[in-house]
Amino acid sequence: MLGLAAVVWSAAGRAQQGCCRTIGLLAPNPRVFATLDLERDFAAFGWAPGRDYRLLLRTSDSSNEALPLLAAELVAQKPDVILAAGDQAVIAAQRLTATIPIVGIVDDMVGSRLVASMARPGGNTTGISILASELDVKRLQLLHEILPQVSRLGVLADPTTVAAAPQLASAAAALNIELVTRRGSNAASVAGAVEELIEAKVAAINVLASPILDDQRATIVERLNRAGLPAIFQWPEAAKTGGLAGYGPRLSAAIRDMVHIADRILRGAPPTDVPVQQPTKFELAINLKTAKALGLTVPQLVLAQADEVIE
Repeated sequence: MLGLAAVVWSAAGRAQQGCCRTIGLLAPNPRVFATLDLERDFAAFGWAPGRDYRLLLRTSDSSNEALPLLAAELVAQKPDVILAAGDQAVIAAQRLTATIPIVGIVDDMVGSRLVASMARPGGNTTGISILASELDVKRLQLLHEILPQVSRLGVLADPTTVAAAPQLASAAAALNIELVTRRGSNAASVAGAVEELIEAKVAAINVLASPILDDQRATIVERLNRAGLPAIFQWPEAAKTGGLAGYGPRLSAAIRDMVHIADRILRGAPPTDVPVQQPTKFELAINLKTAKALGLTVPQLVLAQADEVIE
């Protein structure tokens, strides 16, 4: 598999075979788990790596195609719980097991038909539903506030996620904005979509929620900044890596919420009885260094809304 990564974390290496619980991690994006401190998050609930649990990480490189194989590898290890990032990762795991608990972080748990309901998920799956469609619209509105004079904006979307197109179209009509949408679901097609948006001469770009697009964030930021195009991203953390703005829940907070759910399940709670959670805190981060490099003045009304301003 191109870009296939199958990594067993150090915690697994330290654990003796059969010594402890096994926690599988599945994602099309190494960034989701690998850049965060899962050992710290689990420690907050009393779990020590090597003593109480081992982590098995399976990720592909900005691609959903390898997820069925990676999920099969995890299921074969009979983990006590699988933490899955993105709709396609959850689906890949669900197709292989109806008994191993799955804790997912996805755009819309109910909208993607991954659970029966938020309060009573049913089956073996629960997790975090990040309000992606609603937040994609909010990011479009924020982009319009940053650039109120423009009437043509780009949208970079991942076709394998829940479509926010109807909501975005309605919001764009209300704001009298023309949207130009391009889609990508792996590194090559995302790069091509970015180039098409640049050639379309849009004024700025709304990068929609997607684990694939987030994995390509550095490449997207570098290319758009070089082209002089402002962009807003799904995670506030994106502003620290050079994006003009990010709005939504913190990825680190969302992962901590996943760990909390995994803790409940590891202590005996059936997934069907653990409600799907939604983030309650949303942050706006603005990078003024990027704004200056782009020759852009961010309105004071927008800066006043920001939770973090990077200068």
